Parts: sequence; C-alpha cells; structure tokens
Amino acid sequence: MMAAAAAAAAGPRRGRLGREARASLAAFLLGASVAALPVALGSPSALLAAPGLRGRLALALHVAGVNAALLLLYPRPLYKIAVRACFLGFAFGCGLLLSTGRSAWRHFGWYMCSLSLFHYSEYLVTAINNPRSLSLDSFLLNHSFEYNLAALSSWVEFTLEKLLFPELKQITWLSTVGLLMVIFGDCLRKAAMLTAGSNFNHIVQNEKSDTHTLVTSGVYGWFRHPSYVGWFYWSIGTQVLLCNPICMVGYALVSWRFFRERIEEEEITLIHFFGEEYLEYKRKVPSGLPFIRGVRVEL
Repeated sequence: MMAAAAAAAAGPRRGRLGREARASLAAFLLGASVAALPVALGSPSALLAAPGLRGRLALALHVAGVNAALLLLYPRPLYKIAVRACFLGFAFGCGLLLSTGRSAWRHFGWYMCSLSLFHYSEYLVTAINNPRSLSLDSFLLNHSFEYNLAALSSWVEFTLEKLLFPELKQITWLSTVGLLMVIFGDCLRKAAMLTAGSNFNHIVQNEKSDTHTLVTSGVYGWFRHPSYVGWFYWSIGTQVLLCNPICMVGYALVSWRFFRERIEEEEITLIHFFGEEYLEYKRKVPSGLPFIRGVRVEL
C-alpha cells in the first residue's frame, strides 16, 4: 500500500458509482436484510440466540432466496462480486441481531458488524477511488494466511473463554472502548484512502508513475502512514471489544512488528521516489505508530 504514505493527487475521478460498486452495494444491503427477519417472525430477540426450527428454516430460506436472486440478477463476473458483498452483508445483519438482542453474544455481534463493514468498505472505497485497480481481492477476504489464522485464533479464544470464564465476556465498558477504537481506526483508514485518491492501491507500488505526487494534506498532515495507523488500532480494538486478553497482546505485538518492517521497506522506496521532499516531510510528520520512526537515513 504505497499510498499509505504517498499517492498521486492528480484529479481522481469520484462521485459516480460504477456497475461493480452498485452491484456490491445492492448485494450487501440484500444480505443485511436478514436483520429484518425477526420482525417478520415476531420474535426479534430469539432468532440467533435460540432460533428453533422456525428460525432455522427462515434463515435457510433467506440465504437460498438471496442467492437465487443474485444468480438471476447478475452475470457471472458481477455475481462473484455480489455473492461476496452479500456474505458480508449477511454477517453484518446477523451481527445487528446479536447486538440488539439480550444474548450473551451481544459483544460478538458488535465484532461481526465491525469486521464485515471493514471488509466491505475496503471494496466500496476502492471502487469509488480507484476503479482501475478494483478486483475481488479488494475485499481483503483472502488477505493472507496469517491474517486468516489471526481471525480464527480470536474466535477460538472468545469461545473458549466464554465457556470457561463467562463473566470475562460481559465487561461492557471494555467492549465499548474496543468499539470506539474500531470506529476510530476504520474511519482513519478510509479517510486516508479517500485523501490519497485514485492512486491508493492495496498492492505495494514499486515504480513511480508520471502522476505520482507526495500527499501531505488532510490526515497525511497528522501521520505519514494514516492507513496503517488506522488498521493497527482497528485490529487491536477488535480484540479489546471481544475482551480477548491473549489475542489483544498478540495482535498488538505482531501488528507492530509487521508495520515497523513494512514502513521501513516502503520509506526506502519513497525516498527514492521523492528524495529531499520526502525527507523533509518525514522530519516534520510522525509515522503515527508508537515507537516506529521509519527508515533511518544517514547523511
């Protein structure tokens, strides 16, 4: 993500949604409509906590009906986009159901909403900002084996600790702090993507194009790497939200090490791209991540 520190600010095309963005948005909302099922069933608090045969049948019919609608509405290339967006919307809707009910899984519902919205908004903002780089990978669902393993580890920890120490998962004030961290981190990252404009890319750019310029305004005036800062605090916030002490520490350490190495690697390229202009920017603006100063330059 070279645009985490530098981006081309030369007239990104914004505003109008392309067909991929429109299809994904419609599919996300269609998936999220699962949140309306309890109203139709007349049992708003029990659909996920204690679904029963009627609730399970309603969920199964909803999934089957939505998938059939997507198959009818979209040709195969758009269907691949729509089914992923719909899955994220379904997870978001289920998260809403858990969040608004009286289930002991309420905080996990907050987490489901946060995780699904993070991944969907990565795709949508890319579709708005830089449609030329848009692909199925823009959802970041297949980000890396390590990322998926970290997510799975957090689910396992939450479940085991909920069974063994249920009171640990009912610390509402701590989960609220985590939710605020998640909101702050995701908003900061999306602000960085929008500020960087059309040259924000999920793939690290190692070659400078003719239109590349150094962006130092907006959130880039606060931090040199605002998208990484946002992702760092978002990831830790998810574990604070879940009251996962082991993953909380693990996420912090692993994320910090990853971003330290990534920032140093990227700044070597950025100095090659922009020379003294970037060095001056680096002297004035912090990286934004604790105890990470970036690459050291000996003059």
